[in-house]
Amino acid sequence: MGFHRRLVPSGFDRGASAALCVLSATAAALGAVPASAVPHDDTRAEVDRLYEQAEQATEAYNKADERADALRKQVSTAQDRIARQQERINSMREALGSLAGAQYRAGGLDPSLALLFSDDPDDYLDKAAALDRISAHQAGELKDLQEAMRELTQDRVEAAGQLSELEKSRKAVATHKRTVEKKLAKARQLLNSLPSAERAAYDRASRSGRSDMPDLGGAVPPNARAGAAVAAARGALGKPYVWGSTGPSGFDCSGLMVWSYRQAGVSLPRTSQAQRHAGRQVPLSQAQPGDLVTYRSDASHVGMYVGNGQVIHAPYPGAPVRYDPVGMMPGATVTRV
Repeated sequence: MGFHRRLVPSGFDRGASAALCVLSATAAALGAVPASAVPHDDTRAEVDRLYEQAEQATEAYNKADERADALRKQVSTAQDRIARQQERINSMREALGSLAGAQYRAGGLDPSLALLFSDDPDDYLDKAAALDRISAHQAGELKDLQEAMRELTQDRVEAAGQLSELEKSRKAVATHKRTVEKKLAKARQLLNSLPSAERAAYDRASRSGRSDMPDLGGAVPPNARAGAAVAAARGALGKPYVWGSTGPSGFDCSGLMVWSYRQAGVSLPRTSQAQRHAGRQVPLSQAQPGDLVTYRSDASHVGMYVGNGQVIHAPYPGAPVRYDPVGMMPGATVTRV
């Protein structure tokens, strides 16, 4: 995801800037500067700051959502295991019940009396030996049943814990989602408060990244996997920024990396923070097409290096997937997948 401003003039074009200076000078000559005529650099800076905060919240949302997905799978697996274990216990109980019944029917008399009154002592001794074997088997089955019941109890405790954690993760996802939405709504509100000329200039700047092919200096990906990922990222040029999305119709910054490398048969972590550690880190001077470039100390933004000092990334709402200079933001770290 990438709510940020490029390290170039803010999109406040020269005409609008000159007009604003004239308005400010005129107001000063009158002895007061109306609030509407004060330069709006602070407003634009606040918009940029809100975009950055929303970006950080989005990566937190992605992480919480990824955790919730993993927990849902764990809970489902645990529930299936519990159901199978319960069926096994039911079968063991039925078998033990049959053994107990047979033992009761055959062993109702004291062994010495049974032998005394038996018409065929040899037959009795054979039956007694069989009952001994049944008793030994029954003891083993009982032990297996007790162990199965202990495992079932443990599985149920673990599943209950996973369900509790899943609920917490769901709440975290909802909280981060609300945070992102509030930041974006406030940013849009501030943009709408700008004079129309400035707002139009800001929006033009947001859309001014190149979607056409820049000069990449003949850079060639180091292997077929990186080449497939770069081709996929280029295929996404012009697609809209959609926070929390991994495509294919829209992307946030880390979602674009996940989708691009998925087309190359590689599974990347969902968040830009995890993507920073998804491979071997190399110096920026040695970056090759297909390398991931994460930004800021918290790795809250990521793009893909494509050669000649250029990256492809999903910048922020209103700015489509595009090319930008690799040095567009501070703290660049290069990871070779």
